[in-house]
Amino acid sequence: MTIQTSDRETAARLARRPWLTTPIRPELEVSFEFFPPGSSAANNQLDSCIAELAPLEPSFVSVTYGAGGTTQERTVTTIESLAASTDLEVAGHLTCVGSTAEEVDTVVDSYVAAGVRRIVALRGDAPPGEGDGTVDGGYHTAADLVTGLRRRPDGDQFDISVAAYPEIHPKAASATADLENLERKFEAGADRAITQFFFDTDVFVRWFETVRMAGISAPIVAGIMPVTNFTKLVGFAERCGTDIPSWMYDLFGGLDDSPEIRRMVAATVAAEQCRLLVEHGVRHFHFYTMNQPELSVAVCRMLGIKAAEAGAESLAG
Repeated sequence: MTIQTSDRETAARLARRPWLTTPIRPELEVSFEFFPPGSSAANNQLDSCIAELAPLEPSFVSVTYGAGGTTQERTVTTIESLAASTDLEVAGHLTCVGSTAEEVDTVVDSYVAAGVRRIVALRGDAPPGEGDGTVDGGYHTAADLVTGLRRRPDGDQFDISVAAYPEIHPKAASATADLENLERKFEAGADRAITQFFFDTDVFVRWFETVRMAGISAPIVAGIMPVTNFTKLVGFAERCGTDIPSWMYDLFGGLDDSPEIRRMVAATVAAEQCRLLVEHGVRHFHFYTMNQPELSVAVCRMLGIKAAEAGAESLAG
């Protein structure tokens, strides 16, 4: 039997990969993203999610914030609760669309009052029918928002993350324009970039190399979205400009009503994605949990990241 070149390359890659017998935790960081719950049941679900994920000792956890402040009250409340009841490093999302600089500062002041100095600074999407969402006295771009944060009297005390788009932001004029926008965010004072979720690892690797060749040396965190519901994911990806490779339709087709099988497939896909990225120098993964912890825990386990033996109870609050 003749072994094709691609088969030999695959075998070689698999042979050198760090399986569970060789944990790679010392080289990796993970973080988790939650959305603010809108009901008592959802709040209980988030509490369970935190209890499952906190023992993995994430670098930080973030809480999303709707464009134009649509979840502002719930987001601030969730952040206050996490900061008060856990030892986790908490990051609050912050968008500037539809808000004046003063209104943005009010949200930041709420975060600071809760003891939170980590911020994920985003432009955000304007609500339908409101143009680009820019208002008088507001920030026009995420780079402007970062500049505004750094200009505060306490601006040098913030840890600021921004967004990056391996498949180009849907509204960017070109890949070059999108890269230049990312450069402006770092020039304004961002500490790291967290990417939009993606599934085509080759696309990410090419983009990552381009970013480094452009002279951007700041940390790039890969955003990972484990598949909790494939049908819903497809619709979400279309709105975000994320491509769903054809092989994913083959893998997940017909599994929305088979949750156990879907979870096994989803965990394997996400773990494989992370392992490939590790081979190309990625060391930090940000999991979009959808407030469902099981898949993120499973993927971390396959990466050799396990719950800490000591201190897990205090971390979970």
